[in-house]
Amino acid sequence: MLQAYKYRMYPSQEQVALLMKHIHACRFVYNNSLEQKIRAYEQEGRKLSCFDLNNRLPALKDEHPWLKDVNSQSLQSANKNLDNAFTRFFREKKGFPRFKSKKNPLQSFQVPQSYSVDFDQRWIKLPKISKIRTIFHRVFTGKMKYATVSVTSTGKWFVSILVDDGKNEPEPAPFSLDTTLGIDVGLKDFATFSIGEKIENPRHLKNSLQRLKVLQRRMSRKKKGSKNREKAIQKLARCYEKVANQRNDFLHKISFRVVSENQAIAVESLNVGGMMKNHHLAQGIEDVSWSTFFTMLEYKCRKYGKTLLKIGRFDPSSKICNTCGYLKRDLTLSDREWVCPECGTHHDRDINAAINIKKFALQEQNLVGVSGAGRNR
Repeated sequence: MLQAYKYRMYPSQEQVALLMKHIHACRFVYNNSLEQKIRAYEQEGRKLSCFDLNNRLPALKDEHPWLKDVNSQSLQSANKNLDNAFTRFFREKKGFPRFKSKKNPLQSFQVPQSYSVDFDQRWIKLPKISKIRTIFHRVFTGKMKYATVSVTSTGKWFVSILVDDGKNEPEPAPFSLDTTLGIDVGLKDFATFSIGEKIENPRHLKNSLQRLKVLQRRMSRKKKGSKNREKAIQKLARCYEKVANQRNDFLHKISFRVVSENQAIAVESLNVGGMMKNHHLAQGIEDVSWSTFFTMLEYKCRKYGKTLLKIGRFDPSSKICNTCGYLKRDLTLSDREWVCPECGTHHDRDINAAINIKKFALQEQNLVGVSGAGRNR
């Protein structure tokens, strides 16, 4: 089973210069290869493979001698990443590959092999960079695949090592009606469980928005290219980084708790990209990070042998009475509670939706039926 371990690095000033040269070189090779692939297809109608791009690297190094100071395998990894991006575009329709910008807040490059780690001496040795002091807060065992070196906008360096421990993924544990949890996500409350519990939305971005605006104004008043402007940019970046860390910490804790306490989790497939087009809700949706939460649930379920069930995004889970199946068509977004006119059951909109998500998911697994679900009244 593959497992990634992320560690904080503390390179010296000379090593920072070498690391940045690797990042710039990999970005340059990626953009150059993307341009070559587009030009070859438009002018000659042929597709350049990853091997064709790697064969052009020696000529590119002769044209740009500074590329010779960079690990050649890292440059080849940039071509491999580009080839994988085209594969996702044609097979999964993930979007056409775009040119990389140096203004991206997170920059990285990969080291496929020829690196080593020492847990006792606390260093990692990268080719053409030498030993870098690293804090190994966790020790792993297994075969090291590739390492990804990254730097944040605040200047913090990290290395993520992909390790194959030789173990197989655990088989999913059997689940039933009682060991399955339905989750309905929202903006007022981050998540509502089918057992009736609600997780409050922490609103990390909204709570820090006033401070962000102040720092943004201060930065905009500084002269471009000055040292004071660089300091202001760093303060703003640190504030954004704090919000991101708070959000990730919250999502990790909630997802781990949900996976640990249940054998199966049922969620609704949401078109988050389409919902972000609503400018009234875009900032709130970005703050709750539903997609990241679902991704965490997915890989943690695989890791701990649990099952993640998904239902279609068009199922009217909040408009159907979970008791008798009555469909209330005139239910609006502002209606947080409603009473079923057929059976008289009083519903909390979110709890009712979570219960229906659980029932619909189990119905697809032929474990439970939804009494009268979807009936037209």
